[in-house]
Amino acid sequence: MTWYKNKGNEGDIVLSTRVRLARNLEDYPFPIRLSTQEKMNISLLVRDSLEDYDSKKLSFIDMSTLSPAKAVSLAEKHLISPEFAYEGAGRALLLSEDEDVSIMLCEEDHIRIQVILPGLNPEEAFNEADKIDSIIENKLNYAFNERIGYLTQCPTNLGTGMRASVMLHLPALSKKGAMRRLSTTVAKLGLTLRGSYGEGSEISGDIYQLSNQVTLGISEKAALQNLTSIALQIVSQEKQARAAVIKDEDFVDKIYRSWGILRSAYKLTSNELTNLISYVRMGASEGIIDIPTEKLTEMFIENQPATINVAEGKTLSQSERDILRAEKVRKELN
Repeated sequence: MTWYKNKGNEGDIVLSTRVRLARNLEDYPFPIRLSTQEKMNISLLVRDSLEDYDSKKLSFIDMSTLSPAKAVSLAEKHLISPEFAYEGAGRALLLSEDEDVSIMLCEEDHIRIQVILPGLNPEEAFNEADKIDSIIENKLNYAFNERIGYLTQCPTNLGTGMRASVMLHLPALSKKGAMRRLSTTVAKLGLTLRGSYGEGSEISGDIYQLSNQVTLGISEKAALQNLTSIALQIVSQEKQARAAVIKDEDFVDKIYRSWGILRSAYKLTSNELTNLISYVRMGASEGIIDIPTEKLTEMFIENQPATINVAEGKTLSQSERDILRAEKVRKELN
């Protein structure tokens, strides 16, 4: 169930739900102090510990064997962190065929278990991540403290080691100038709103990542309930804002103009595509444009720069990518 090809619960607004668990092995230093060989040893230990995991087939990928484009493409699809894409030595990835499960080995922590699903689906995402976590823990000894919880390289992940997030498409709230207030409000509730690629990333296409900040002194269940509750409130606010903005003729005109450009442009930059799809995706969710929203999400992901290079099997110049991107979009929409 590749997340960007499917539509889940509240899928017009919630693109995906991701649950990530950070774990370390007690017999090894944190990754920052490991040699390349030690990192690979840990990667192989974790791979072998999951031989009993039968929910999905996991492929073992030595990150040093990937081209830069293939590694960055995985980050563009939100399957690995951007940081993980740029240094492959000693690092490995366990990836399911449907790309719902990805386990980063020797990133910031020894093990980063990630499950990403379409729509608002925190319980199922956590249950799958927890299943994988339990299998590994039955074979390997985690670094764990009875008082603190799971020990992690970064103190902000101590405790549960869990980061849960939802990716939200919020064009109406963005256009109404409500995002700064909303960001301040959720921060008081132990959550953060960032760009779609997490801390430090720019906001593009009105896509935001809402995630929990607190991992110490709170259970996974409580953190997930808090995230779900706040996400549903934001979804409700976005729906109300959409009902208001589609009464604005100028805004509706932007939806149709964006649709027209996507169907006829000769060149499209990545940023142009993202911003145009934002308008069209909202128009589709409101019944103004007749196209499934998940098709637009897939189009957005599969036309990112590195992903285009991987699909073509060669490194294209920016101009070549822009021309090819526009051509692919035209074929999809006409």
